[in-house]
Amino acid sequence: MTKPLCVLVGAPGSGKTTVGEELAALLGVDFRDTDADIERLAGKPIPEIFIDEGEAHFRTLERAAVAAALASHGGVLALGGGAVLADENRAALVGHTVVHLSVELPDAVKRVGLGAGRPLLAINPRATLKHLMDQRRPLYAEVATATVVTDGRTPPELAAEIVALLKP
Repeated sequence: MTKPLCVLVGAPGSGKTTVGEELAALLGVDFRDTDADIERLAGKPIPEIFIDEGEAHFRTLERAAVAAALASHGGVLALGGGAVLADENRAALVGHTVVHLSVELPDAVKRVGLGAGRPLLAINPRATLKHLMDQRRPLYAEVATATVVTDGRTPPELAAEIVALLKP
């Protein structure tokens, strides 16, 4: 069984994809994003899954995508912001190197652009994002083996910090 070198978790706008791609390039490994896996398998973007089948269906697809990626991907893996909500996903992360990319509301708002293509942020995006972050922060902390603060920092700086964390 292959296991990711590093799993990135964090709120929308924390930089999981951008930093993950930068980190994978530095490490010379592949980058994988479970949200992209879900879109590929479903044949449609995540907002359409939410609209057509609902959040519960999306979360079912997400649990399957997380399990498959954890068992088969040897590079850098980014999980969707809400993946930590599922007990099964948190349990599956035990024994993995999990880096929580921590972001505060002002930086997250700047980065996500208040909801474009993010179904959970469609109504009152700033308040919703704050609620999601407050709800999920303890779960990110629960699964993380390390936390990296992303506010005001560039993806190359963050990737370099994570590389240093990964060294034995």
